[in-house]
Amino acid sequence: MAAALPMLAGALALGIPAAHAATGPSRHTLAGTKPAWATPKADKGAASDSSQVSARVYFAGRDAAGLAAYAKAVADPASASYGKYLSAEQTQARFGATKAQVTAVTSWLKSAGLKVTGTTQHYVSVTGDVAAAEKAFGTQLHNYTKGKSTYRAPAGSASVPAALNGAVLTVTGLDNAPHKATHSDTLPPPDAVFRNAGPFSSYYGSNTASTLPNAYGKKIPYAVQGYTGKQLRAAYGAGKRTGKGVRVAITDAYASPTIAYDAAKYAKNHGDAKYSTSQLRQVLPGTYTKTEECGAAGWYGEETLDVQAVHAVAPGASITYVGAASCYDDDLLDSLSKIVDGHLADIVSNSWGDIETNQTPDLAAAYDQVFQFGAVEGIGFYFSSGDNGDEVAHTTTPDHAGVKQVDTPANSAWVTAVGGTSLAVGKGDKYQFETGWGTEKAALAADGKSWTGFPGAFTSGAGGGTSKTVAQPFYQKGVVPGALAKANGTTAMRTVPDIAAVADPNTGFKVGQTQTFPDGSQQYSEYRIGGTSLAAPVIAAVQALAQEARGGKAIGFANPSIYAKYGSKAYHDVTDTPMGSELAVARVDFANAFDASEGLLTSVRSLGKDSSLSAVKGYDDVTGVGSPAPGYVSSFSRH
Repeated sequence: MAAALPMLAGALALGIPAAHAATGPSRHTLAGTKPAWATPKADKGAASDSSQVSARVYFAGRDAAGLAAYAKAVADPASASYGKYLSAEQTQARFGATKAQVTAVTSWLKSAGLKVTGTTQHYVSVTGDVAAAEKAFGTQLHNYTKGKSTYRAPAGSASVPAALNGAVLTVTGLDNAPHKATHSDTLPPPDAVFRNAGPFSSYYGSNTASTLPNAYGKKIPYAVQGYTGKQLRAAYGAGKRTGKGVRVAITDAYASPTIAYDAAKYAKNHGDAKYSTSQLRQVLPGTYTKTEECGAAGWYGEETLDVQAVHAVAPGASITYVGAASCYDDDLLDSLSKIVDGHLADIVSNSWGDIETNQTPDLAAAYDQVFQFGAVEGIGFYFSSGDNGDEVAHTTTPDHAGVKQVDTPANSAWVTAVGGTSLAVGKGDKYQFETGWGTEKAALAADGKSWTGFPGAFTSGAGGGTSKTVAQPFYQKGVVPGALAKANGTTAMRTVPDIAAVADPNTGFKVGQTQTFPDGSQQYSEYRIGGTSLAAPVIAAVQALAQEARGGKAIGFANPSIYAKYGSKAYHDVTDTPMGSELAVARVDFANAFDASEGLLTSVRSLGKDSSLSAVKGYDDVTGVGSPAPGYVSSFSRH
């Protein structure tokens, strides 16, 4: 009774696998295994029988529907089972695959001529030629054009023998877009140095750009130099909480070779608590792959930001960084599974993703299963919602040009999608306001008297909108306006994000990282950074504070609790014009991103201009229910 469409509306609208009609008396179809881009028009004919396939066959486990139901129950404050989490061992024993299922699946794959290359409690990985894969999965593999490239994919949905009795959840890897040949590699050195030019504001509005042109009828402040933990803790109501005793995990690809040094130096520079022994640890793969294709060195900055933001906001929490071998789904899934299988943390921050049109149902099923296992154990996953607003301006490739869409895995009904704001923290670390994060940029005219084409073009903003594939989960009903939930038709769908925090790089966070300088030396340097890649670890850290407030008991999958507090003093209700008029800051950058030797670039950056998305009163698709107010952390102490 296997099925692979996690987005089907089931009894809970939360991705319960559903049964599908068999292709014949002896097989069951795995829906969602034929990608949407594998159309007859794009078909270029059969793939060579001798071409090689690498695939993963995921186990459905003992009770897939029961897993989803229990995951919902333990996360819902209105349920009698709320907070009654299982250990990793209990979860596997109750919902994982049986030894008999693993043996049966393995034997079937071998009998089809495939070679088993690995077995975990979640899947069997296999390799073999196209002919063997076609025999195993009951479908032909053809070549299809996708954009300017050609990839292999099933010509029909894959199927498995009925005799397996529903042991298979899905199979991934039958299509090879965009996977390429892998090779072992060592990690490259840090990326080239990036520095911010001044002048700056030390807090929002402290330094007015009095010599620059007006914007929206008034003088504007210079961008902040970069907020630190003290300012963010004050803005989001940390109080005396530190997250002590709470375990936070972070997943990204690769691993910064200087993270321990950089984290310790940054904490010392900015008055954050010193890392205690074992407070920061890394769980890393034996080898790394696709380092050039994935831009491995660029991921160092991501890890640095995530680690330093969590520690700055929740200095008492322990942090475990779980690095993936590459930026591809298989490897990122393995990192998430490590956390769940070993219950390495209660809170997981993830600052990565892709556009929804690149997500295939088979992979979505694999991700959702990991998230459901985590929910049963009391583990919550937090994903950045994206940095390109509605994605229209960002999607320029022929196969999905100009498509308004959300990001994935943030679109999953089983994760907390974190949107972004522009944050104003004033004198004395006092919270002033937030807008939705969305930036329009205009350059200073040559004569210095005006902004060219003001307010300019959209550059970046918090990801959000309405999913085309994931049904509306129960916790969004009655909160998300119908106009958003049904933006794509008559059926209510998952809307993103759920909650938000500071993301705007112009009101961003200061980080410290070892980087490669123009002379080839590697030195520690600090710079301001943003994106929902910042918002996700900030919210993860706030959740660590909230978990401490409730006596250390895990919050788990937080969305039911987050939406239950909607409209209360737990949130700042963020809008695009909190001061009654439009807002902007002035920013000066080095032309070469390092020093003034090649000149300076001055621009105006408008706030609250997120493509077609808008932050309005109540729930919206830029900031969700809002950002944490001082009452948020303390609200968990009553549970």
